[in-house]
Amino acid sequence: MTIRLPDPTGGLRTYEPRPEPFAVTPGAPFTSRTVFSAAHVVADPFADTTPDSPAAVDWDATLAFRRHLWSHGLGVAEAMDTAQRGMGLDWTGAAELIRRSAAEAKSVGGRIACGVGTDQITAGSLAEVRAAYEEQLALVESFGAQAILMASRALAAAASGPEDYLEVYGHLLRQAAEPVVLHWLGPMFDPALEGYWGSRDLDAATDTFLEVIAAHPDKVEGIKVSLLDARREVDIRRRLPQGVRCYTGDDFNYPELIAGDDRGFSHALLGIFDPLGPLAAEAVRVLDTGDVAGFRELLDPTVELSRHLFQAPTRFYKTGVVFLAWLAGHQSHFTMVGGLQSARSLPHFARAYELADGLGLFPDPKLAEERMRNLLALYGVTQ
Repeated sequence: MTIRLPDPTGGLRTYEPRPEPFAVTPGAPFTSRTVFSAAHVVADPFADTTPDSPAAVDWDATLAFRRHLWSHGLGVAEAMDTAQRGMGLDWTGAAELIRRSAAEAKSVGGRIACGVGTDQITAGSLAEVRAAYEEQLALVESFGAQAILMASRALAAAASGPEDYLEVYGHLLRQAAEPVVLHWLGPMFDPALEGYWGSRDLDAATDTFLEVIAAHPDKVEGIKVSLLDARREVDIRRRLPQGVRCYTGDDFNYPELIAGDDRGFSHALLGIFDPLGPLAAEAVRVLDTGDVAGFRELLDPTVELSRHLFQAPTRFYKTGVVFLAWLAGHQSHFTMVGGLQSARSLPHFARAYELADGLGLFPDPKLAEERMRNLLALYGVTQ
């Protein structure tokens, strides 16, 4: 059986779906790398909502997907950009997500780290930004989860220079109960974060970022770098204090960064490991044996899919992630918080299906094909 898929030129091409999925071998916990998947949320498709109303979440399906990730040995990075923080999921919804996921992690023994931001305010003074961070940090720590200090739109707007970032982050790190992960999210993911760390010059911003860490190395367990710039990540990684980890957030260059070189490597905290979960876990277990070539052989072919999902405007990658979760059978519908399912085109979906199917990501290829055909028919594509 073949399926006709639309391409960006307005034509149709013939594709023959893969008959069998990628074979996943269960294994022991990872030993060489710490790996988190930034997980998406599943919307409630029956809720009577609009794109600008509070998020309606299908909690059962959302938590089931996290159990899927934990079952493969991955950690869950909760309430991050992939979960549509600031793009449909407000702080009230994120707080409930953190509460539920932290409890679920405890019940199954899964590792979890949760995003701490300032999205309960849209703007404010530095004192108000600091207070918003403190509120979220206290909540995450109260549930026993590790905190990930995310970049703040409100701080980017309120800060007048590097010294304001040093003051706010220094204050937060001094009061953190346990070491945190610092997250530098680039403007390709969120344009409101342009000039973060007090400068549009990335070299100057990097110096400020590293100054924060150097002043509080005992309170920084790791950093997550999401700049889609492998050279810069390696440079930052080599300049970190002893014992501070680098978690790659580079969804364009993750295989080489995780594999590393003779001077070090990156751990991982990636949105692309939401759809790649089982395959990524298999690759890391191969790496655990010291087989770097085998690791790259498994993971390198996934980069084309990742670059497709994360193509500009990069912030809409969540749409492709949820689309693949629907095709894979992890949820019963393709509806997103904030109506974000409309953020990508039909040719984009078609190519995502083709690439994911070619990798064997769908546990039931026939189900994925049937759902792809249903979507095509909805758009008026006849077979």
